[in-house]
Amino acid sequence: VQLQASGGGLVQVGSSLRLSCVVSGRTNSNYVMGWFRQAPGKEREFVAATRWYGGTTAYADSVKGRFTISRDNAKNTLYLQMNNLRPEDTAGYYCSSREGWVAGGPRRSSEYRYWGQGTQVTVSS
Repeated sequence: VQLQASGGGLVQVGSSLRLSCVVSGRTNSNYVMGWFRQAPGKEREFVAATRWYGGTTAYADSVKGRFTISRDNAKNTLYLQMNNLRPEDTAGYYCSSREGWVAGGPRRSSEYRYWGQGTQVTVSS
């Protein structure tokens, strides 16, 4: 499985961005996709996750109500719609995948097997 993330950029506080992640390779009904982010000097942190088939989602408290994770199975693409961006959202954003959902959503980076390259999001004030 290969993951290719894109869509990052430099935006102002309160702006919106949509990240995309194209998935290449075989998926199945048990597949789970996630978004993580990592700021300089900080650990990689969970942002959101979704089942590849089905509507189950999970969000970090810091983005709940502002970010929306979604997928287009026909296009093999995962999205992260980010609204009302804040300076603290500045980070490299990474898409990831694994098999199997857990209660509350898989939130540890060590639980994911495949990773895309990061796409940088910078929010200026």
